[in-house]
Amino acid sequence: MISKTYKKLIAKQFAQDFKSAIEIIELPISEPAPDEIVIRNKFAGINAGFDTLICRGEVPYVITPPFDLGVEAVGEVVAVGDDVKDFQVGDAVVTTVRGGGYREYQAINANLAIKVREATPEVLTLMPTGVSAMVALEQVGEMKSQEVVLVTAAAGGTGHIAVQLAKLAGNHVIGTCGSDAKGELLRDLGCDRIINYRTQNLNQVLKQEYPNGVNLVFECVGKQVFDTCVDNLAVRGRLVVVGFVSEYAKNIEQVTQPRIYHKLFWKAASVRGFLMPLYKEYMVEARDRLLNLFYTDKLKVAVDSTPFHGIESIPAAVEYLLSGQNCGKVVVRF
Repeated sequence: MISKTYKKLIAKQFAQDFKSAIEIIELPISEPAPDEIVIRNKFAGINAGFDTLICRGEVPYVITPPFDLGVEAVGEVVAVGDDVKDFQVGDAVVTTVRGGGYREYQAINANLAIKVREATPEVLTLMPTGVSAMVALEQVGEMKSQEVVLVTAAAGGTGHIAVQLAKLAGNHVIGTCGSDAKGELLRDLGCDRIINYRTQNLNQVLKQEYPNGVNLVFECVGKQVFDTCVDNLAVRGRLVVVGFVSEYAKNIEQVTQPRIYHKLFWKAASVRGFLMPLYKEYMVEARDRLLNLFYTDKLKVAVDSTPFHGIESIPAAVEYLLSGQNCGKVVVRF
């Protein structure tokens, strides 16, 4: 290890926006414990929704500031503890430890690292983003073949993986997006019907072109998009709530309307929430299958081309992702 110190980003306090909550601190790089490895992070994935909610104190588990931020990172092993046998200096690894992402170095138990061929942002995108897409579709959404599947925010980091997994399963896939560039990405990924919500009315398109409804919805947006998706569920349709990006950086909208069971009951339809930590038992198998799909060129990974460099750029990357401008996964390079 050349450096003696490293920088990391922490939440020093709860605040309404990410930027007001955070602070960058500098610490000495620690030597690994006997069962640990030290990793120099090369790329970290941005999860603006979770970042914002946790910094606002709106996650269901209690965390008291200060606490570390960031989750997925890919990097290189730079030091190995005396008892570690499966890793050596120079190995490329991916980690998905909460608090291990927004930092230049991390020392973790070797069992928490996953060895990969190369430390690239593409591999980083598969874990946990791609894993989440696979588990949400298959385990929560009970994805089948020859169904109509709708993916909202389809050109995002999670959405573009969901589109491809639904296609690989033999489904007709609808994807929503907000720009021509995103539409082009979805076209390249094999999306059957692309709906640009800025120029087309989602509800109108679904009613006219899919009168029998949508069998499975992978929903990431929330608010009116969620309402429209519920209204257009097919008989025995399933809607999986993967996120609600439209409300992450805002106060929750209060709505007054008939309770949702009036819409679901007569179709035997359902709305199901998805949170990856509550489906941990499926992670390893999904991870291995995704890596195999990627390494055999059956799955494409889109990384947003906007460059973000260094710890200092993370607040801008969070804002960029929340603005909805990204095509694919947003990453920070260290």
